[in-house]
Amino acid sequence: MAKNDRWYELDNAAKIIPSTTVGADTRVFRICCELREEVREDILQRALDKTIREFPHFNCVLKRGLFWYYLEASSRRAVVCEENLPPCSMLYRKGGKNLLYRLFYYKKRISLEMFHALSDGTGAFVFFRSIVSNYLVERYELDPNVKLEDPSSVREKEDDAFSRFYTKQTKKNWLKERPPKRAYRIKGERNENLEIQLLEGTVSVRKMLEKARSCGTTIAVLVTAVYIEAILQEMRTRERKYPIVISVPVNLRNYFPSHTTRNFFGVINVSYNSMEYDGNLDPIIEHVRKAFQELLSEDKIFQTMNAYAALEHNRAVKLVPLVLKDLGIRGISTLMQKGVTSTVSNVGKVEMPEQLVPFIEKFSSYMSTNRVQMCISSFQDKLTFGVTSAYTDHTMIMHFFRRLVDLGIPVELAVTGNNAQEVKKRAVLQKVQNKHKRK
Repeated sequence: MAKNDRWYELDNAAKIIPSTTVGADTRVFRICCELREEVREDILQRALDKTIREFPHFNCVLKRGLFWYYLEASSRRAVVCEENLPPCSMLYRKGGKNLLYRLFYYKKRISLEMFHALSDGTGAFVFFRSIVSNYLVERYELDPNVKLEDPSSVREKEDDAFSRFYTKQTKKNWLKERPPKRAYRIKGERNENLEIQLLEGTVSVRKMLEKARSCGTTIAVLVTAVYIEAILQEMRTRERKYPIVISVPVNLRNYFPSHTTRNFFGVINVSYNSMEYDGNLDPIIEHVRKAFQELLSEDKIFQTMNAYAALEHNRAVKLVPLVLKDLGIRGISTLMQKGVTSTVSNVGKVEMPEQLVPFIEKFSSYMSTNRVQMCISSFQDKLTFGVTSAYTDHTMIMHFFRRLVDLGIPVELAVTGNNAQEVKKRAVLQKVQNKHKRK
């Protein structure tokens, strides 16, 4: 990634983000760590101050250039505070000079929110784990040599991996793709303030893994299949003519040798013909398993990476002024989104030093959305589903969690946010649960 002492180029995936920020989809994601004791603000602030020195490229503001957005280094200091905003509130505003991340706490929970142009979930977790590690070492006066396994340098963390691995072997470019066929769209009553709702379900990793293995597949495939079935249960008969298409982000670091903490992900779309549903989950699992196997092949992954990188290397696009790029990218993105029903993002397993594990309850993650989205993360034996919804009704999500229970996987449900938000959402969740119990 080209940079000097004052600014950084956006990575290729990030170039799309500012143009597509609209409504409830602020393009802000949240990652959380729930501790076993309440958080001390003063120590958390010192942990952040120490950590940001290892990640200077995160202390930036977003600027508009003539042809592209770019990140400008800032001397502003991120100040830790008790949570006081709705989840995933706007971080980037046109002409604003605010940092693109915020760190706050509520009781036993530490939360990091970040604008997606700065990093993806994997990169942000590297930053967040370092904050939590520094906090716990000071909070409990542990050995200061307790460190995360992170062999990467600051330069490697700042690397634009899309540009480094891009080749011209494929002409695939998401800007040139035909608009996809219309997919089924989840509907519901939106919050009048366009605030997203957060729900959290926690299960045992061991039980989830046992069930996945008994089905001859992986946790990611099983979750996606159960999610598809939950959506099917909400569809009207006349809507079955539309396929269900689940967008699944893919961490490209698993396929290319990179330690970047910038964006480095691709997306695969798993489509299911709604007319084929006969009330059984097994055929859906087999269909999703085959789709994953095909779409995650080496050739397909390489095409996915190149599709993002091709945007920057397109000469015609380079010469278009930013004001026109915004309109074009926003329009194309809207067309592409009509071919997607929802998103399931698997952040993966969160690792922490053994000495710190006794002080941590679990990790979770969420992503802003103008529909419904699910993020999966795990720590020790706790696998957490972080569900964000732009709707006030959560019936479809309750179908998902009830199906897990039917499969022999107990689910612990919760809501997240500050006190006022939690009281309000807990009442909504209880209403939905009571409705299903009566059924």
